[in-house]
Amino acid sequence: MNPNEIPVGIVGLGLMGCSIVTCLLIAGHPVVAVAPVSADMLHAEKRIREHLENAKEKGLIENDPDFYFQNLIITEDYNQLKPCRIVNECTIENIDIKESVYKKVEAVIAPDALLSSNTSAIPISQLQKLTLHPERFLGLHWTEPAHTTRFLEVICGDETDIKNAEYLYGLSHKWGKEPILVRKDIAGFITNRLMYAMYREAISLVENGYATIEDVDRSCRNNAGYFMTLVGVFRWMDLTGVPAYHTVMKNLLPTLNNSTQVPELIDKVVREGGRGVANSQGFYDYEPGEAEVWEETFKEFTYEIRQLALKYPADVVKKRLAEKREG
Repeated sequence: MNPNEIPVGIVGLGLMGCSIVTCLLIAGHPVVAVAPVSADMLHAEKRIREHLENAKEKGLIENDPDFYFQNLIITEDYNQLKPCRIVNECTIENIDIKESVYKKVEAVIAPDALLSSNTSAIPISQLQKLTLHPERFLGLHWTEPAHTTRFLEVICGDETDIKNAEYLYGLSHKWGKEPILVRKDIAGFITNRLMYAMYREAISLVENGYATIEDVDRSCRNNAGYFMTLVGVFRWMDLTGVPAYHTVMKNLLPTLNNSTQVPELIDKVVREGGRGVANSQGFYDYEPGEAEVWEETFKEFTYEIRQLALKYPADVVKKRLAEKREG
């Protein structure tokens, strides 16, 4: 698996698509970045170049952006995808738009090339029914910014050939990922099911007057924020005593929010046009210029937390145990 020999296509060049392109360029892939809407052409090159400039400044890469741009084609022409062995669709969560993209992509790529979607909400089993070769269709669920985070979900649909999923699972390690292989399709996949359960409970606590938005965020930052980079929920329970969680669950679980309705707190923000820092209107109030500083600070944080996380990879304890045995 030499990334230099595996051309990859990305269709959709919004925020997510541009950082995925950056990740793949850093890994060494030749990348064809297709803009399904002309507006993407206005900002894609600038965004990708800024990502690469930041990556060099933070020590993630050694070469200047122009070195990576030699391996990049930014275009509106789907025909440029012909040599690609993997194509990842990164368009908005609209089935009709995605189906239109798949038809254009499959008219060009080889029958044995892999096709994937970055969807976070639409079941892979549903999307693959829109394709000519459902066995080669998978989900590749990234998180922003794709070029600094270790997160990636590789998701099988009902008709996916598991060998294709295992291939992408192996290849994604070369993208700097610690991937999750989701062998059975389920709504929300793994990470979103975990996270949205937390989002729902967080909103419920605020709506019912138990805490403020600031309090809930403070709780997440100063508790889960301390251990989540090193361990997940199961290792955390092992580290801190499984029986205690068992005892608490018996009394606590029946009291947790299990509503199936969108909470009023978030519905109100959206009804009033709020998009968060994108337009300085969300759960928090933002004074002029504050939203932009939050974006800048988050970008800086992603590089610093990445350096810490790289010191503690998934096999860190196995390696330390082996060193002790050898010593």
